Amino acid sequence: MILPIRAYGDPVLRKKCKDIDSKYPELSSLIENMLETMDSSNGVGLAAPQIGLPIRLFVIDSTHMYDNEKDGIRKVFINPQMIEEYDDEWTFEEGCLSIPHIRENVERNATITLQYQDEDFNTHEEEFDGMTARVIQHEYDHIEGVLFIDHISALKRRLIKGKLNDIKKGNISVDYRMKFPR
Repeated sequence: MILPIRAYGDPVLRKKCKDIDSKYPELSSLIENMLETMDSSNGVGLAAPQIGLPIRLFVIDSTHMYDNEKDGIRKVFINPQMIEEYDDEWTFEEGCLSIPHIRENVERNATITLQYQDEDFNTHEEEFDGMTARVIQHEYDHIEGVLFIDHISALKRRLIKGKLNDIKKGNISVDYRMKFPR
């Protein structure tokens, strides 16, 4: 089932999310719905707060960001914890399904180490780099209540303030289901 994506201005996007356990209701269906929602929105990642749930869960599909799809991953991350972000920072233009029609350059580290649980609640610690690391960092920010626009200069935020207000008010058109703040 395709779920509506919460738009900029929704308070859930600013919440630090809570861990879940294996008893979380209908987790398999939720993950399936998140993947379907991400795919139907042409996204490369989707975090639970973006569908209104303040829990530490996100999905990514970085295969579309590489010339060779085998270089990317499609994966579920439950209760992730950032262990380390390292290597040189590099700048790349990012966007967000919750902040449509706005793209800005964001600096992020090239390599990360992340601890997380899979769908069976097995714990992993893994290193990621390149575009996959960038997508994970973006989605990880979501479960920490941080948006990509928080990484840009105050001047750039002032320049996009009108567009952000339009998103809050629902004065935009997108190709996917959205839920706007009241």
